[in-house]
Amino acid sequence: MTDAISINQSLVTRARAAAGEIADDIQQHIDAHTTDSTERATLRLLGITGVNEIEVPLVNVVVEHARALLPGGIMRPFVDLMMQSGKSAQEAAEGVARGELELAAVPAERRPAVEARAAELAAEGVARIDAVRRRRNELVAEIGEPLRPYVYVIVATGNIHEDAVQAVAAARAGADVIAVIRTTAQSLLDYVPYGETSEGFGGTYATQENFRLMRTALDEVGAELGRYVRLCNYASGLCMPEIAYMGSIERLDMMLNDSLYGIIFRNINMQRTFVDQYLARLLNARAGIIINTGEDNYLTTADAFEKGYTVIASDFINESFAERANLERWQMGLGHAFEINPALPDQVVYQIADAQLVRQLFPEASPKYMPPTKYMPGDVFQGHIIDAMFNFTGIFTGQDIMLLGMLTEALHTPLLQDRYLSIKNAKYIFEGCRHLRDEIQFRPGGVVERRADELLAKAVEQLEHVRETGLFAALEKGEFADVERDPEGGRGAEGVIKRAPDYCNPFFAALRDGRMSGPPTGPAPGERAASKEGRPS
Repeated sequence: MTDAISINQSLVTRARAAAGEIADDIQQHIDAHTTDSTERATLRLLGITGVNEIEVPLVNVVVEHARALLPGGIMRPFVDLMMQSGKSAQEAAEGVARGELELAAVPAERRPAVEARAAELAAEGVARIDAVRRRRNELVAEIGEPLRPYVYVIVATGNIHEDAVQAVAAARAGADVIAVIRTTAQSLLDYVPYGETSEGFGGTYATQENFRLMRTALDEVGAELGRYVRLCNYASGLCMPEIAYMGSIERLDMMLNDSLYGIIFRNINMQRTFVDQYLARLLNARAGIIINTGEDNYLTTADAFEKGYTVIASDFINESFAERANLERWQMGLGHAFEINPALPDQVVYQIADAQLVRQLFPEASPKYMPPTKYMPGDVFQGHIIDAMFNFTGIFTGQDIMLLGMLTEALHTPLLQDRYLSIKNAKYIFEGCRHLRDEIQFRPGGVVERRADELLAKAVEQLEHVRETGLFAALEKGEFADVERDPEGGRGAEGVIKRAPDYCNPFFAALRDGRMSGPPTGPAPGERAASKEGRPS
């Protein structure tokens, strides 16, 4: 049912052309700026970790010490310091934190040698990411790969050790992807906490040690179950590229990494967000991580039936940004959601139309379909039925990643038994309807096709309007999610830095060049076996 509904291909061409021009315009801003978090991520790529005596991450300390040098990038002065002192990156950072070493501008006569050494260190840092990606490929081939759609569930206790217990239980119940929800407001912290954590509100801190602990737990249960269990977290907020690096080195498989979400829903400065998402996505691309975009959230603040076209428009924009950051199409987990009011007659018919349109517009991507939340009732029985219709729509329209709804969504953080019931619901529907889409044809000119036509036409109209006004202006006017944002305002604006003409950061070239291609390959039992390129068919 790949071409199940007729789509006006000239509109698709116009949509991609407009989205490409929108992304190109923003790329000019990206190429002219750096940020505090981009420079801190650069230091992490050199292998720097840990905190000082008052628990401030060393990368934050070094960047603050080098504030006046940041327009030219942290890499050149820091590598010069390493070479002049004879110290490793970690030792040099610790020396700066203790006040024993000082970062300074690099004299012209030392620059060629420093830049050559910086390029070598960048290649070594990227090689470490490549090694982690190869290890994932080996494990998927060795352990096995589940059928799609991936059953994706969340854990959110605040305690990483309890999260691991719940994640293992969910995997045993049938989950394929475990997402650790990040603690409330971590996206607004301008540093990454260090070490394992046992306290968090509404979720668990995203730290490198917490990533490592959860990865270990999922590897163990995956070996027991005979299928690779994927791990997801958040590369978003004020530390977006830093967390992307942590995910790449600790073998996360998916990361929420949207180019617009932090601007719209966390009021993070848009100029900073666009710069940060570029390095974050280069890292995710190199690491073989699937990014998840956040278009589903638009439908929690705007009406899903009336404003569904904004999801399509944003998917095209996110696709264009992803392409410019080297992400392959299978790594694009473009977002959409089952959020139309259940009281609307033919609600499920319209949901099918929306979901089928996304699937056909982005056939090589890995769409992530989000469950109902806005209209979930306190009645757990009714909620469970609504979730079942979401599961049906997902398998019927061929979605790749299904974040399961919970019958207690509107009441409390799901308990183990709630998650078990949701997985059981999804597994029954996915297996019971696995080939239904191959047996059904949509009526030409029917409700589904007319709805899809309307969404696409309105999305193109919006994209062409945004191309004329610019994305900054569109966000300022609230054209996505009905939320208005100030281009000069929001959190983190002070961390945006105009690049000097001699800006130096060889990690950008190293991440873009010579990368391996294709998703991890494995036995992938069943009809959705791997193609020649390794992409599940």
